[in-house]
Amino acid sequence: MNAPVTFGQVFKAGDVKSTEYLGAKTAAGTTVPIQVDVKARHADGSLRHAIITVVLPTSLPAQTQAIYLVKGTAPGATAAATPQQLLNAGFTSSFSATIGGKVYTASADALLKSGKFTTWMSGPLATEWQVSAPLQTASGEVHPHLSARFAIRAYGTSKARVDVTVENAWAFEAKPQNFTYDAQVLIGGRASYTKAGMTHYHHARWRQVAWWGTAPALQVSHNPAYLIASKAVPNYDQTVKVQTTALTDLKTTLNKTLTQAMPTGLVSTYMPMTGGRIDIGILPGWAAMTVLSTSSVARDLTLSTGDLAGSWSIHYRDRRTDRPVTLADYPYMTIVGRSTDTYNPATKQYEAFPACAGAGLCDIPTTADTAHQPSLAYLPYVLTGDYYYLEELQFWANFDSFSENPNYRSFGKGLVQNDQVRGQAWSMRTLGQAAYITPDSDPQKAVLTNLVNNNLNWYETTYVNNSQANKLGVLINGYAFSYNNGTAIAPWQDDFFTSVAGHLSELGFTKAQALLAWKAQFAVSRMVGAGACWIDGAIYNVTLKNSSTDTAIYSTIADVYKASHTPEIAALTCNSTQMAAAFGVQVGEMTGVSSFNMGYPSNMQPALAFAAPLTTDGAKAWKLFMSRTVKPDYSTAPQFAIVPR
Repeated sequence: MNAPVTFGQVFKAGDVKSTEYLGAKTAAGTTVPIQVDVKARHADGSLRHAIITVVLPTSLPAQTQAIYLVKGTAPGATAAATPQQLLNAGFTSSFSATIGGKVYTASADALLKSGKFTTWMSGPLATEWQVSAPLQTASGEVHPHLSARFAIRAYGTSKARVDVTVENAWAFEAKPQNFTYDAQVLIGGRASYTKAGMTHYHHARWRQVAWWGTAPALQVSHNPAYLIASKAVPNYDQTVKVQTTALTDLKTTLNKTLTQAMPTGLVSTYMPMTGGRIDIGILPGWAAMTVLSTSSVARDLTLSTGDLAGSWSIHYRDRRTDRPVTLADYPYMTIVGRSTDTYNPATKQYEAFPACAGAGLCDIPTTADTAHQPSLAYLPYVLTGDYYYLEELQFWANFDSFSENPNYRSFGKGLVQNDQVRGQAWSMRTLGQAAYITPDSDPQKAVLTNLVNNNLNWYETTYVNNSQANKLGVLINGYAFSYNNGTAIAPWQDDFFTSVAGHLSELGFTKAQALLAWKAQFAVSRMVGAGACWIDGAIYNVTLKNSSTDTAIYSTIADVYKASHTPEIAALTCNSTQMAAAFGVQVGEMTGVSSFNMGYPSNMQPALAFAAPLTTDGAKAWKLFMSRTVKPDYSTAPQFAIVPR
């Protein structure tokens, strides 16, 4: 029997024009049946992201096979499977939760039969329908908080992939709380998943995927070089060879967490935890490993952690739209501040989320925050096209937009400028990734794009086009001055923001290009600026003004360097033996734990990589950075192993 496989694919702008079609071939040149569900296009109309389904002939040997996407011809008119055909073939699937002896259920086949479905994929090879409903008892009692969502992907009428998500996520339902229940997923009358005494946290969700019929024994690996060339991901250094033992260790760590009620996988349950962390970066370390290799272990780590992104209590779904809540609909909603801050004068309604049902009923072991938030669902959606990951990404992006008090974020504009600099960076990254990859037909696309542009406009007005802005290219808003009694900032946090500006520029946000050019000055000048020494270019914090009450900061990097070092250090010749001794490093070694793949020079690397192509000084700074005598081993954590394009 032939084997179908479905995956997500990003494309470089211009590679597949709006008038062109895709075909597929094996390495031997055999044509392979293909279905292309287009999801997003670039500004020029060319293909950006699609869900691809191919059917591999059983004549292919059971080993790694290369499948090539090529220019093809327009597909002929072929009928797609219908829900009724699948139901006629005997398909059934349901979820039940037993709470205090009372059984609540949701039936996928009943929902399909009722016609209450939306279509996510459609074609001759695969069709996917989305259905959802609140859980209810046999007598019709509807649970106010718990609901089930099914994505049924039919390959003909003999097999179907069933993606089940259970949510406790309504945004404005009164008395939110945790629930404990016995869970069971049935497919074709057989239990594919059971768990007794499951504790389901408020505003969180969990996912299980199983098959009706025989599951294809296939694994997909993307072409690393093309994935990077698409610019959907940064230009990771393709000379880095991912260490197999590091992946094995991460897999062991992940598996140990799976006994928890709603595990978070490779992400610390206390997200604000400081220190070098593999999940911090434009993409987490395990996702960068997936980009750089064809390892199935790396891919499994990335997808599994994307699955577990649902465990965090940041999921707020609007009953009215059945989608993640947005500032476009509720510009005054927030998770911080007082309920009186949420009064919307236009609607004359308060947009506060309801209070917990009672003391202790919403206690959870996890803490999410914007300043240390990893990118958990973006790459999983890029690689698979699974709707669960798309919504997961949108949940996190919208959470970033309403995490701040309405007054401080300019209400519906969703400005992140009042956050820590690293919080601004990671919120902009998540918002940008969500806006970039969300399907063009999805109403969230315009909402998320507006949020990104609102923020880029703010940075442009405040810094880029402001003649009174500082000349260093450094962010001084929000909580930037958090060091040395309010006189110093953290360059590594600023570098995070610069790298995100570079990432957004590559994703096609044109306003980010000028922001990157302005921001890049700070990283570059710390390497090659007159009066500064690159050996300490990745210093933990730098002094920018004389006192916390000063409104103006220093105008040259020389002044910054002098104020940030003792007179004795400032007087030393850059990269001299005396300087090395004073800093406790080798000659040519940067300070800030240069050997550590999560050290401060590593944090600085992406900012310099995005800056290098922009100016002559940028190129010089990169060359000098790469000449350092002590460099990290990125094979175990390559999230900062980004190089210039």
